[in-house]
Amino acid sequence: MKTNLAGIELIKAWEGLRTTAYQDSVGVWTIGYGHTSMAGEPKVTPGMRITPDQATAILANDLGKYESAVSSALKRTPTGNQFAAMVSLCFNVGPGNFLKSSVLTRFNAGDMQGAADAFLMWDKAGGKVLQGLVNRREAERKLFLAASSADAGIEHPKPETPPVTRPVAGKGIGAVIVGALMALAAAIAAYFIGGK
Repeated sequence: MKTNLAGIELIKAWEGLRTTAYQDSVGVWTIGYGHTSMAGEPKVTPGMRITPDQATAILANDLGKYESAVSSALKRTPTGNQFAAMVSLCFNVGPGNFLKSSVLTRFNAGDMQGAADAFLMWDKAGGKVLQGLVNRREAERKLFLAASSADAGIEHPKPETPPVTRPVAGKGIGAVIVGALMALAAAIAAYFIGGK
């Protein structure tokens, strides 16, 4: 199964587009829509630049890993929106965390409302609740419950709600603050450069 357009737009909105390589809150070189060398090619290096079209192509390639992780873990057939919401969560928290999540457990047990509500549990980075993660989880929950992609109503984060970096377990509050400031600066730059 592939991520539908509503899911891709949700991921793009929350990851944010960066066409020049930057170091995330824990020093990992990142580009495009949250792409790192750990996700596969291309290897991200200091000074690297890509176009928005290249970023979209890299994201499509990266999504394959997360789509496979979600697909292989499911014991029932999801709707397109349910699948897309779970891929977005997996993309953000990683396959290992997704496989241990209540979202997956409840979905496989047939508890769709419980699975939707379980998205809201993934709102912390470094042990602290981050408003950006709260907002992203609410958007994923809304997509999961939407009967159609049109009902999902994907909204791009406002400048005061910057794209959220991946949660980093075990990192100090300093790393979380630096990451939040970097994400805020990126959101402000994207707002003024992209005319959003």
